[in-house]
Amino acid sequence: MSAYASSPLTLALLLAGSLITWAAPAARAAVSLPAVFTDNMVLQRGMKIPVWGWSAPGEGVTVTLNGRRATATADASGRWETRLPSMAAGGPYEMTVTGTNGSGSGAQNVNVRNVLIGEVWVASGQSNMQFSLHDANFSANAVAAADLPNLRLFTVPDTVAGEPQSDVKASWQVSDPKTAEWFSAVAFFFGQKLHADLNVPIGLIHTSWGGTPAEAWTPWAAMEKDPMLQPILARWEGQVKAYPAQREAYDKALADWNTKAAQSKADGQPEPDKPNPPEDPRQSSWRPAGLYNAMIAPLVPYGVRGAIWYQGESNAGRAVQYQDLFATMIRQWRAAWGQGDFPFLFVQLANWQPGGDSWAELREAQTKTLALPNTGMAMAVDIGDTTDIHPKNKREVGRRLALVAEATVYGLKQPYSGPMFRSMTVEGNRIHLAFDHADGGLKSRDGGPLKGFTVATEGGPFVPATARVEGETVVVWSDAVAHPAAARYAWGSDPEVSLFNGEDLPASPFRTDTWRALTQDER
Repeated sequence: MSAYASSPLTLALLLAGSLITWAAPAARAAVSLPAVFTDNMVLQRGMKIPVWGWSAPGEGVTVTLNGRRATATADASGRWETRLPSMAAGGPYEMTVTGTNGSGSGAQNVNVRNVLIGEVWVASGQSNMQFSLHDANFSANAVAAADLPNLRLFTVPDTVAGEPQSDVKASWQVSDPKTAEWFSAVAFFFGQKLHADLNVPIGLIHTSWGGTPAEAWTPWAAMEKDPMLQPILARWEGQVKAYPAQREAYDKALADWNTKAAQSKADGQPEPDKPNPPEDPRQSSWRPAGLYNAMIAPLVPYGVRGAIWYQGESNAGRAVQYQDLFATMIRQWRAAWGQGDFPFLFVQLANWQPGGDSWAELREAQTKTLALPNTGMAMAVDIGDTTDIHPKNKREVGRRLALVAEATVYGLKQPYSGPMFRSMTVEGNRIHLAFDHADGGLKSRDGGPLKGFTVATEGGPFVPATARVEGETVVVWSDAVAHPAAARYAWGSDPEVSLFNGEDLPASPFRTDTWRALTQDER
């Protein structure tokens, strides 16, 4: 028997949750399109363009755009899908979708106006992606400069679902000071730079939710098959099972409170603290797959160039697990879109609050994700805020993501990454560290001594080290360590950061050892 079948109250809660998250799309007779196909949209250039929607079962549908034409027939559920031929950047155009009702009622048209062909990117993650242009540094100037007719913005509302959904409530907007002000700052600055440098229309689909973990953005079935990720699902199922008793206890506490509050009022005494209701785990933004179902699945298979991602803070306590989880999420998004290994670019966690090593291990997990094809990482460990988990310099984050995209996706010949540790050799009491992406040479950011390096003997504690640039390497040592076995750099939540390349891009934090991680057993 279901865990919810213990009382009329819990049965009612289950029914309500089912209606909210698992409702099937309403039957449609007239031709209709999902919200991602609205006026002002940008369609991806250089590939066949997926278009889909709903109509009467068996109805024929024709889509026309820019002199191109594609047809489809609605299936038994009323859904149809087709693909327009590949097109070059351009516009504006009008897309017409025509359905000929099988009952003989004649043609029905849906017209989508002011359509551009260009580059489309999905922007997702948690609060540092959700962080608005309004709240970023120099926001007044950025907002005032947002009048960009060929930059288009689409924001998916925060929603949770128990099963993959077919649509969202949103629409495309032309970028201007009003529409851009509350859009994702990172996504806006990323798109603004691409728009200026590539000289093509840019479409940004923003779908993020603050404070959320990666498992909320990952399909359930993929986690269910992975022993490393199964504990996430088991933990959530335990929360679901416990919820009815928690709700029952809350209802009793609330009734007691009402009685005491009334008595306090009658006695002229302060009202006692009111109990807080428990959160229904089915409606939680931490629900495994809940945000994938509601905020990613409805976008598939809209043609995109790739995705940018800023997330990880909520998974820092399970950094080793994140290595598997993040890679799984990326692979599942790519499989769902069916476009092959589309580019997936992400931000390495910024610096914040001195503390333990879990954030360093999360950054390491992000770095290891670069082993997946067509991935790229923008470092932010030098532009965070010690006292604020939401640093305001989002312009530089967006710029660095755009550098990665321009170099790795669009073929612009330019440096795009800070130094990345490649290898080490030991000579006496000194470790020589070699790096990739040392464009323009290695240097100290302020011209002074390098900081943030530590060394250790095998299994020993790490101690602060002296470091200096020698050609294309960094040499580190400590007089207290005669036989060094490992070195680390910027290893901590809010580390000292000093190593940069000639392009003023910061080195990624790293460790040369593979010793046991602090979060090794956290699932």
